[in-house]
Amino acid sequence: MNSSEILYLYDAKLANPNGDPDEENRPRMDEETNLVTDLRLKRYIRDYFLDLGKELYVQRVQEKTEVGLQTEKPVTAEKRVTDLKLEKPEEILKYFIDVRLFGATMPIKKNNLQFTGPLQFNWGYSLNKVEVMENSITSTFLSGEKNTQGAIGKDYRVKYSLIAFSGVISGRRAEKTLLQEEDITLMDQALKYAIPQQATRSKIGQYPRLYMRVEYKDKETVLGDYRSYIELENKEDLSDISQVSLKIDRLVEFLEQNKDKIEKIYYFCNPQLTLKMNEEKINFEDAMNQFTLCEIG
Repeated sequence: MNSSEILYLYDAKLANPNGDPDEENRPRMDEETNLVTDLRLKRYIRDYFLDLGKELYVQRVQEKTEVGLQTEKPVTAEKRVTDLKLEKPEEILKYFIDVRLFGATMPIKKNNLQFTGPLQFNWGYSLNKVEVMENSITSTFLSGEKNTQGAIGKDYRVKYSLIAFSGVISGRRAEKTLLQEEDITLMDQALKYAIPQQATRSKIGQYPRLYMRVEYKDKETVLGDYRSYIELENKEDLSDISQVSLKIDRLVEFLEQNKDKIEKIYYFCNPQLTLKMNEEKINFEDAMNQFTLCEIG
């Protein structure tokens, strides 16, 4: 398997892309930049795999609390492997798609077995300046056995955030985790479908807008973070995708300069996202027509 690099954009309108538990679940922010952790993105991918019936090493189960509410509880790693009677590294890798992709550290007979995942994302950040909105909410659920009135709390959401992620798939590491091409195909599909399909109260209003996985011709090539080559025409006072124009001149130029290293480009582009080159609107296929393109179905 050859190496790949990924550019992934999705937006959030009146949603909370990634709450910070240390800040009353406010959206993660660095001044006016909205941040989303790689773990949040991986959770979307894992949940999509679960919906497809895939076995995962990192998994959560539902249980009832004392007041009858459903909560999630993680299944311990040691119990997961023990229950399935998996002992050899190759058995574990063949069984768990998330280990093949993301890696894991797991206890096997009182020893720690470590796999470094070939697929790695760094933190996502907003390309625009983001405003956080705060509202008071009243819960109609019981907040405890002696509380029959519900509870009052705060609800934090971003007005609008266009979030960009960068990722890398290492061909060398893929060999060590037995990563398969069909695993990558499922990951591509997860990043197209998972976020809107798994919408919750705080996550509804999020939609994938652009995904580009550039597959190289070897296992060594890494060109760098593609986010450095894209730019919003206007970064302020955005409230909807209809106000977004993404300039991709430098990205296309950069890829053209490295065309001899590129095998093909896997992609999807939401038609509501306006792309621009040379100050003119352009669709993704025309902008990248010098490359072999594979649209994700």
